[in-house]
Amino acid sequence: MKKVLIAYSSRTGTTQKMADYLAEGFRMSDNQVEAVKISTLKDEKDISGYDAYLFGCPTYHKDMTGGMKQFLFKAERANLIGKIAGAFGSHTHSGEAAPMVFDTMQHVFKMDVTTLGPLNLTEEIMSNDEGVKACHDYAKAIAEKL
Repeated sequence: MKKVLIAYSSRTGTTQKMADYLAEGFRMSDNQVEAVKISTLKDEKDISGYDAYLFGCPTYHKDMTGGMKQFLFKAERANLIGKIAGAFGSHTHSGEAAPMVFDTMQHVFKMDVTTLGPLNLTEEIMSNDEGVKACHDYAKAIAEKL
């Protein structure tokens, strides 16, 4: 059984809902998952020790949240080179945050990111079964890499 960390920032609860559905998808693939708000991860020791990582952030004013930017500095110190990774986020209309997080994981942290790219869903899609299925499928695809 592999260990997965899903760390997220959420303003309205939609990105947290995505994290919960992603966790379900990993559990369906018999993996141990911890889904936590980034504010609970105090330093790189709290981030280290997992086989795969998903970082999630909503888009807020066409950017990541300030908390996610600070969290990424902590994550960088955790030396995640080669770890399996994916990114996700919710948005109402623009959706820049998840691709920014994904690019950081791929190019700065040198992680083994999924070929699916970031999971970037509108809040509208997350209000129905289509969003649940998208989250489950994304997690299952990453779990196959484990």
